[in-house]
Amino acid sequence: MAMIRTARIRAGVLPMAVLALLVTGCGTERAGSGAGADRASSRTPVATPSTPVDFPCPGESPTSAPPAATSGTTPAVPPTDHYAENHGFMVPFPLHGKRRCEGLQAVGRVERALEPLRKRRDFAPESTRTALTGLGYPAGRVSSYQNGPTGVGFLIDAFPLCVEGTMDRSSTKAEAFGGYPDHSGCDRPSGGH
Repeated sequence: MAMIRTARIRAGVLPMAVLALLVTGCGTERAGSGAGADRASSRTPVATPSTPVDFPCPGESPTSAPPAATSGTTPAVPPTDHYAENHGFMVPFPLHGKRRCEGLQAVGRVERALEPLRKRRDFAPESTRTALTGLGYPAGRVSSYQNGPTGVGFLIDAFPLCVEGTMDRSSTKAEAFGGYPDHSGCDRPSGGH
C-alpha cells in the first residue's frame, strides 16, 4: 500500500516541477540584453500593412499635395467615452491611389453638371437628379433631396465609388469616398454595433 501512495506523489511532483520551471523562466529576458540579444538582432522584421500611396492626379496642381494617408477623422488619442469607436461605422472610407483620381474626376464632372442649375437658382431635387443621370449614372443609383429652403443634397451610388454633396446659392460641393465600414453601399448607415 505504501508503494502505491509513493508512486502517486512522484507522478504529481513531475508536472509541478515542469510548471514551476516554465513560470520562472517566462518574461525574464529583455530585448537587447542577456542571452537572447543575439537572437533578437537576427530576427526578420514583421511585415506591417502598407500605407496607401497617393500621387497627384491628372488636373491636380503639383503644389496641392494629395491628402496624407494618416490624416483621418480618428484622433491620435482614443476618446475616453468611446464615441469615436461607437460611431466609426458612419465614417466613410477615403479613396487612395487610382481610385482617388477616379473620385476627383467624378466630383469635377458632377460639379460642372450642377453649376448651371445653381446659377439659375434651380434647387429642385428633380432637376438635380436629371442632371446627374445625364452624366450616365443609372436613375436607381442617384438620389436627391431638399436641403434647407434654398438648397439640394444628392448622393450617387456607384459603389465602390460614392459621390455625395450639396448645392445652394453660394456653391456646389461634392466629395467622393469609398463607402462605409460594415456596409456595402454609399448611403450613410443609421445603426451600428
